[in-house]
Amino acid sequence: MLTTKQKENLIKKFAIHKNDTGSPEVQIALLTKEIDLLTKHLKQHPKDIHSRRGLLGMISKRRNLLNYLKEESPKRYNKIVKKLNLK
Repeated sequence: MLTTKQKENLIKKFAIHKNDTGSPEVQIALLTKEIDLLTKHLKQHPKDIHSRRGLLGMISKRRNLLNYLKEESPKRYNKIVKKLNLK
């Protein structure tokens, strides 16, 4: 689970404008960090099926946001993929 400080730092890093908290870039960055944390948890607790299901939901949501961004603005899509080292 991300702390408030971690979320604030990610939002500042990926925000498009000053008050941005909901742009696809910010959402993708937050989901990526959550996915990383949950992946580490599942390596220690491989039988935690409920968390695995949540992880799959997060991955799906991130994929949908990435697809949306790719359609709307390929330039922004490439930028976020490069910044987060995705693919």
